[in-house]
Amino acid sequence: MGGSTKQALLQALSAAEGAYISGQQLAEALGVSRAAVHKAAQALSAQGYALDSAPRRGYRLAGGDPFCADAVGPYPAPIHIYDTLQSSNLTAKQLALGGAPHGTLVLTAHQKAGRGRLGRRFESPAGKGVYLSLILRPALSAADAQSVTISAAVAVARAVKALCGLELGIKWVNDLYYQGRKVCGILTEAGTDMESGQLEWLVVGIGLNLTTSSADWPEELARTAGSLYPGGPAPVSRAVLAGAIARELLSLCPAFDCLDEYRARCFVPGHWVTVCTGAETYAAKALSIDDAGRLVVEREGGRQVALQHGEVSIRPTRTG
Repeated sequence: MGGSTKQALLQALSAAEGAYISGQQLAEALGVSRAAVHKAAQALSAQGYALDSAPRRGYRLAGGDPFCADAVGPYPAPIHIYDTLQSSNLTAKQLALGGAPHGTLVLTAHQKAGRGRLGRRFESPAGKGVYLSLILRPALSAADAQSVTISAAVAVARAVKALCGLELGIKWVNDLYYQGRKVCGILTEAGTDMESGQLEWLVVGIGLNLTTSSADWPEELARTAGSLYPGGPAPVSRAVLAGAIARELLSLCPAFDCLDEYRARCFVPGHWVTVCTGAETYAAKALSIDDAGRLVVEREGGRQVALQHGEVSIRPTRTG
């Protein structure tokens, strides 16, 4: 049984929107034998699709959480799918250094050592989140790399809205929130041509909590971390959502022109925040996102600063 038969069967059952199609009808539509249809259905079931079959009724697609390249859907670049990795970004960087093309997608069901910003660990419970890394080769300078992180946040928000109907807010610069809890983090890493200052490649790592519950996190995270569907089930599979996020981000290349949408989704301006730059920590009033994607804050005393990097947390009051 070829992969084309399996993919064609998946498309036919998906188009039926949960209705049964007889084995004979499927065989005629796909131009294969009924035995080939049966074998393709078994292969889809093994990949995580929930297929029902009944005598004299045929087959129907009942959902499931398939985790395979077929589930990602039409995609313009190589897809690498793993059950477990140390880190999807680490694997993607190795592929990038080996010449992997623009758009290459790395997707894993579990990370043993997922990483967030500032070297923090990113908890990645097996089978409960979307853990992907995307290789990009844009014609950008290293100074403009933040526009890619901004675009990645917008891509996640768009995909979640389209497939889940949920609105996510963005906390500058690269965290996404739902119902007051962080549900997604983004880590962008780059390889730069030192002579030209141009980016040779970017790896955008995205970790989105889909069905994770508080029991899956260490105690210190359980108070602040969240997920879209705690404990599940989710209305969309991990691979389908990963494919949608990757396609959204690729669609924003090479212009990465979505700053207005980012501003509309970012909830930080207007709040008092604690700013941590690594060199110092201070209280400030968040004012706006400027045209370079920097967070403009006003320090006590009235001096305004445009933050290119760093981390902010919202304070309950001006002095709290």
